Amino acid sequence: MRVRPITPELLVSELAERMAGGPADHPLRVAVDGPPAAEPDRLADALVDPLRVRGRPAVRVDTRDFLRPASLRYEQGRTNPDAYYLGWLDEAGLRREVLDPAGPAGSGRILPSLWNPETDRATRADYRPLPRNGVVLVSGALLLGGGLPFDLTIHLVLSTGALARRTPAQWHWTLPAFARYAEEVAPATFADVLVRMDDPRHPAVVDALHG
Repeated sequence: MRVRPITPELLVSELAERMAGGPADHPLRVAVDGPPAAEPDRLADALVDPLRVRGRPAVRVDTRDFLRPASLRYEQGRTNPDAYYLGWLDEAGLRREVLDPAGPAGSGRILPSLWNPETDRATRADYRPLPRNGVVLVSGALLLGGGLPFDLTIHLVLSTGALARRTPAQWHWTLPAFARYAEEVAPATFADVLVRMDDPRHPAVVDALHG
């Protein structure tokens, strides 16, 4: 493995080039996976304009808009790391409303948000048509390993120490969930793109060396 320091701007450019060069027979379904401390939403947001310039219109989907209702999320308490790991994200809803419609046999009409966790009600968002050369950028935590049909997976990883330092104290209860994810799912071993984000101002791409 080779760890290659890169500027945030060049990281965005490299990722946009890779996505723009991918197949365009159906929308490209991209996971930008990482704990909130790694700022996956910021990276996904930054990719929208570069993709548009390259002829690949992008739609952003934030997994915070695909959480399960509070009655299910908090069934085992509000700070249960196992529930956070296994039961907060509505994977079935994300697959049904976004990933399957954007797939090769899908309708091309996706729902960019499903549930508002603040009001604990459906967002009542409108379906959006997605061109065949479009890109769906799904950002959030704990996205990989559950069989969701992504075409490209980007995993943002932090060291244990950096994750603890960059996670607000009120969210430290989630740290065991991320430790479990790293051990049981091991996304760093199979993600298409692995980026170290101990300091988001100074990311580093981890390249596999072949030969």
